[in-house]
Amino acid sequence: MMTQSIAPTPSGLNISTRIEQRLRRGELTPKQVEDFQNFLAQVDRNLLHHPIIINNSYTRWFCQGKATDAELRHFIRQFSVFSNQFLVAALLKTINSPTLQQSRSSREILLNELGVIYRNPKHPIGDRAPLTEEEKDREGDPELVNTEGTVDGGICRFRAAHFEWLLGVAEDLGLNFSEIGKRRHGSPTTLHFCDELIRLYGSDDPQIAQGASFAVENWAAAGFWQELEDGLSRIKKTRHPHLHLAFFTWHNRVEAQHAGHTLEELEEVYFDPNFDRPKFFQGGREILEAIAVFWNGLNSDRLKQLYL
Repeated sequence: MMTQSIAPTPSGLNISTRIEQRLRRGELTPKQVEDFQNFLAQVDRNLLHHPIIINNSYTRWFCQGKATDAELRHFIRQFSVFSNQFLVAALLKTINSPTLQQSRSSREILLNELGVIYRNPKHPIGDRAPLTEEEKDREGDPELVNTEGTVDGGICRFRAAHFEWLLGVAEDLGLNFSEIGKRRHGSPTTLHFCDELIRLYGSDDPQIAQGASFAVENWAAAGFWQELEDGLSRIKKTRHPHLHLAFFTWHNRVEAQHAGHTLEELEEVYFDPNFDRPKFFQGGREILEAIAVFWNGLNSDRLKQLYL
């Protein structure tokens, strides 16, 4: 039997071993795989090179660690509104999932956000040496977090909810629970982003939702979390030694896993006869524009010193 070979994809997205195996098993033809390669190159050009992914002015400034306390409080307040409203979008994504497997993938993200800890059988809780409080803040308290595994069979803890981690950062900056996370705390640009997340990421049109989900997770994995962590780490070293960073360090470590899941989902839906490329790109482009409104709004607020 002749062995099929796959040329490297011209984009930053690579054909996975899953696709290679399906080709070898005869489930996909070489022409189908070639078309998928070309599609991934189009995804790379049209979505993954969006300006807000490759040139985020706000996070590029933030990583220098020069934000004042007023700028930090404004950032945390706006990010807390996005973080809370994302729960609405994630719930809608779960409800509107077209397949059971996609529903489960959506629930993985939603339930983990709400405090269900990923269960990793390879690294059960208690099998590692005790960590210092500083190590817990940097790496994540093993009693509350895991970056791999599944929520199926995981433990739910209130303190593992992502919003509670963010509340810890807010409290270090003088903000309390009643001052963050609600729609009334959001600026117009933040609320625009939140509403577009609900409309697109949580869309009942699976093609729109798929494009939005793919764009959101790849935006999250593209480096902005690292820039936020770098900036906050510098501020912790120079001004706020007790600043809690676990919310940011954990997300920085886990988002690549989420992006990998969306590629796997894309591989499944792409070869479905009902896959609609234009709608997929519509969902991706529109959510990236909304993400840009959020970050550019924060940058404009900073330059004009407009803080809620």
